[in-house]
Amino acid sequence: MGILDWFKNRPAQFDPERVSDEMLRAAVDKAITLTNPRLRLLPNCHKRLTPAVATTIEFLRTLVLALPAARPLSSSAWASDPALRAFFVAPSDIPAMLGRSDNLRTLFDKFPELDEACLVLGMDLKEQRVFGMALHGGMVQRDVAQTTVGFSDHRARFCGADESRLRRVVGVGVSEYLLAHALSEIGEERVERQELQASRSLTRARLRLLKQHGPGLGSMFGEAPAAQSEQAKLEAELLENERQLAAIGSGESVLEAELECLESVLDNPQRYLHVEQRHLRLSPLNVVLDEASSDAAADVDFSLAELSGSPPMRRAFVLARVARSDLPPPKKVNFADAGRYL
Repeated sequence: MGILDWFKNRPAQFDPERVSDEMLRAAVDKAITLTNPRLRLLPNCHKRLTPAVATTIEFLRTLVLALPAARPLSSSAWASDPALRAFFVAPSDIPAMLGRSDNLRTLFDKFPELDEACLVLGMDLKEQRVFGMALHGGMVQRDVAQTTVGFSDHRARFCGADESRLRRVVGVGVSEYLLAHALSEIGEERVERQELQASRSLTRARLRLLKQHGPGLGSMFGEAPAAQSEQAKLEAELLENERQLAAIGSGESVLEAELECLESVLDNPQRYLHVEQRHLRLSPLNVVLDEASSDAAADVDFSLAELSGSPPMRRAFVLARVARSDLPPPKKVNFADAGRYL
């Protein structure tokens, strides 16, 4: 199966309810194909990678099955759902966000029989310490240290025809994130090797040039030969370059290092992704309140994912259900206005 084939029909690649040997073999094959197909040249490559892939699959099962059920997402539900009021400033923000989701629109276009679809609503979470007013014992106090939360950058990229398919898509998405992490680490090592090889070539060229300007062309044109100390310095740099290249290895040793890197990432998925469930009591202004507070408050639940990428990422998210009727029609291009800018 080619690289692009693995990005088709993602829900079929992972089922948290029924883990099978076939799914495990396919996951191993996908890990090799997306990182470096030449890893298959190593003896027992599939056998060595299988335990690490099994660890990742179990991690994904635990993560996906622990996610709360999908909640209705619509402008009409905004007034009655305190979580939606915390996530969105106004009910009109919801259809505007849905209209920007090309994946959701594509899903509804692909399956015209669907009246409802599920998606992952991802948001940037900002927690800030501020000073405000609070009511204590019937008296208003000023300059009270408070924590406020804000949700922004709403996106809906992961979509599924139903909640079960959506959870599968989430699992596949996380596995591909881990593979991308492994590929990034492998790529860094490849770049380092390429830089060392380029440095070695330049050092050899300079050394050859210096030697030519010694007793050869140097004496013909009356130039002073290069100092022995300069040549010795370049030779030392070349030897150090060769030592570093030998440490990285070549051929089979490079493939071996790449396989070990892939194994390490898939055997320790918790190093790269952590998901926890958050529960907050929020005021209408999104101020975090404790249980003892008598101010008006609502309970808001969501999931929080922390990704150790470059740069690290922290995103709040919930699973949601969206009716086809809540998806606004696509915006039409106003060719008359566009023509004014040509």
